[in-house]
Amino acid sequence: MGYRRAEEILPMEVIEIIQRYVDGESIYIPKKAENRQAWGSGTRIRQELLGRNKAIFADWKQGAGIGELADRYFLSEKSIQRIVREMGRKD
Repeated sequence: MGYRRAEEILPMEVIEIIQRYVDGESIYIPKKAENRQAWGSGTRIRQELLGRNKAIFADWKQGAGIGELADRYFLSEKSIQRIVREMGRKD
């Protein structure tokens, strides 16, 4: 996310009102709720994580232990347990 100069996009009256609260500081202005995107919707990460989680669950069903899976997938044992539990609900 880049910065834009307030003077280039806001009327001076609005800048003066903002300066009463945050003079010279950087602030974050969130998007409107209707313009927000769900996490990962702009990338393929959701599909990649689902594929990884399916592989973990398949390995677990074939007898791999939690510790072994944690080492293989570079995750904590708690994360592996959570993935197995969640994928088991969907199975």
